[in-house]
Amino acid sequence: MGAQYYGADSENGDRIDDPSEDALFTLISDLNDSDNTFVVVQPDEDDPAWFTSVAVLNEGGFEIVRHDTTRNEHEVTTATSINDIAHDLTIWMAARDIPDSQPGRSASSQTRSRSSRMVGRPHGRTVTVTASSSHMAGRIH
Repeated sequence: MGAQYYGADSENGDRIDDPSEDALFTLISDLNDSDNTFVVVQPDEDDPAWFTSVAVLNEGGFEIVRHDTTRNEHEVTTATSINDIAHDLTIWMAARDIPDSQPGRSASSQTRSRSSRMVGRPHGRTVTVTASSSHMAGRIH
C-alpha cells in the first residue's frame, strides 16, 4: 500500500514505511562508506514538500540534511551519535506537514511516474533520488 505518512529509503534499496525512531536507528546503523552511504526520509508523494537525509562522512560521523520548502528551512549538520540522530529526526519529522491520508486508494491510483530530483549534497556529493511508487534509487555524484 505504501506509507501512510512518509517512507525511509536507503541507497541499498531498503525501505521502511512510516519508520519509528528504532527503525531509523537501524537504517542509519546499516550505513557504510562503500555501497550504502545514505538514507532519505520524505513523504510518500510525487513532489514532497520536505525531506531529510543522513549520509556517511569519509572522516567518520554523519551529515544530516533537513529541508522543508513550506517553512523555508534548509539545515545541514554533522553528528556522530546514531541514537541522537534518530531521536532528533523523529522529533523533526513529527512537526512536518503530512500529506492527507486517503483511505481506500487503489493501487492504480498510487502509481506514479518516475521523477528525479536532487535532495542534498552530503559531504560535497550530489544525491539524486529517483522515485516511483514501489522503489527509490539514489546516486551520489
